[in-house]
Amino acid sequence: MDEALYVRFQGTERHPRGHFPGVFILANELAAQGKLTEEQYRFWRSNNDWYDANYPNPTHVDPQVYAPEVHPGAVAWFKASAVDLIRRVDGYLELLAAHAVECRRLEAANPGRIVYEDEYQVVVVPEGEPSAG
Repeated sequence: MDEALYVRFQGTERHPRGHFPGVFILANELAAQGKLTEEQYRFWRSNNDWYDANYPNPTHVDPQVYAPEVHPGAVAWFKASAVDLIRRVDGYLELLAAHAVECRRLEAANPGRIVYEDEYQVVVVPEGEPSAG
């Protein structure tokens, strides 16, 4: 059996664009809809700020990395070695559970075709997704 090199936390319902949204998108949507309590909002804001300060945002490097016409179905996965980043996801999972938003943890040795990579994460187009153009 292959060792899991990548970890992803995603919802169980497909997004209108066809993919399963990740844990950050799910939490961001709750915040945008005004569904978070004051305490949950403080957690969400401070942790989003922490992630922004401590790891690269793929869209800042490549603004088209998630563009469906360029990389259909592209999603981000943590590298399993990014333990500090993965550990902080627990609070997001608790926040989502409080709003009955289901989320699951996936692990994979090869989650798809890598279209972006840095020290902490990859963005991949899952196998079987149509190619652009």
